[in-house]
Amino acid sequence: MNRAMSTATIAAILLVAIVLTSGCAGVRQSVSVGDPDNRKLMNAKYDVTDLRSMTDELRDQVLEISQIAKAPKPPILVILGVDNNTTVHMDTKALTDALRGKLLRSGKVQFVNAARRNSLLKEQDYHKKHVSADSQAAAGKQLGAKYMLTGSMAELKSVSGRQIRISKKEERYYQLTIEITDLQTGLIIAAPEVTRIRKVSKPLIGW
Repeated sequence: MNRAMSTATIAAILLVAIVLTSGCAGVRQSVSVGDPDNRKLMNAKYDVTDLRSMTDELRDQVLEISQIAKAPKPPILVILGVDNNTTVHMDTKALTDALRGKLLRSGKVQFVNAARRNSLLKEQDYHKKHVSADSQAAAGKQLGAKYMLTGSMAELKSVSGRQIRISKKEERYYQLTIEITDLQTGLIIAAPEVTRIRKVSKPLIGW
């Protein structure tokens, strides 16, 4: 018994010594840089990999719309938001910001800054009162959008039923649809959409 206790005591002392001499490396926080393009999918929910790929596809579809592709000069659009009709948290502004950036880099469209209209008006009022006439941003000179971009994200979810099995299967279907509406006529000129299906098999027993 004493010999067993002695062995256990020696093992504990050695473990403490290893931890101390390594500077507690085993319990320190570890930080690394990840590549979003090679991110491992952990579950069936929408995430950053979907945001990147779905906005890539939408950009290509928008630029193929004839009223945009054949316009004599880049038409002006205004983004008025995407509705989240799913059961998961989703930053739809991040989605529209990503799409807007990709469309702007194409040089085929322009955007008015609807989200900052109040700031624009305040700045113009400041110019009117405090800025020299030759560099003032005159009020009433903003350009109007020709098309409005809106959209919605929908979700369908299915989970395997109650059966004798060693894993639980989950499947989520996402559909992102955007609408390009002519602000003068109110007509929808195009409704591009992209879809994703995520399938996950979760073990019922595991670590």
